[in-house]
Amino acid sequence: MPPKTRSRVSKRTADSGKVNDDAEEMVGGKKKAAASVEPLKTKESSEPPQYCRWLMKSEPESRFEKEIDLKFGIEELKALPDQTGCWDGVRNYQARNFMRQMKDGQLAFFYHSNCKEPGIAGIMKIVKEAYVDHTQFDKKDIHFDANSKADNPKWSMVDVQYQRMVKRYIPLSELKKYHLQHRAKGGPLKDMGLFTRARLSVQPLTTEEFEFILTLEDKEPLWDLDQMM
Repeated sequence: MPPKTRSRVSKRTADSGKVNDDAEEMVGGKKKAAASVEPLKTKESSEPPQYCRWLMKSEPESRFEKEIDLKFGIEELKALPDQTGCWDGVRNYQARNFMRQMKDGQLAFFYHSNCKEPGIAGIMKIVKEAYVDHTQFDKKDIHFDANSKADNPKWSMVDVQYQRMVKRYIPLSELKKYHLQHRAKGGPLKDMGLFTRARLSVQPLTTEEFEFILTLEDKEPLWDLDQMM
């Protein structure tokens, strides 16, 4: 949310299991680039795959809980000192675990959720790896968790830094069309987490998914092409 006394980011309530969510749940300059790798197969099968690209959701429109505005879009991140903020308030274990995999310098799409037109608004960079999310101990915070203890905290957060806006806003509706095409005929978005694990506010992307989405910046919107055919 837009900070009044401190820089922070509040995430959406989907992570805490509430049903208030955006459309995808309903349908089923200076860059430090990380190494381009697919999710790695580890020596021990019990180890999780490792990712290096991400999609992270936040709400760009005002919505109040306990008189607190949860609004935090990419413009709010851009306006923070050093264009950097902490990605706090995640209360889903899988989303938390994904954040704990993040490495300094990796890139993530800033995704606008729970709004009139959900979609990818820009790119940010992980600038501090996972550490304790202080909001879990703040009784005045909507993300307070009475079951989390200081000597064994349950929740983590990372710091992110604004990099740039995408050249054009890439809406969920367009991504869904590519997902359906690729699922039927093959393509990088056939298993995209935005549609296979839609409720998560923090999602991994393969290198191919990330790079394909970047190519959409320079293409005409898919619905425009459909109209021309």
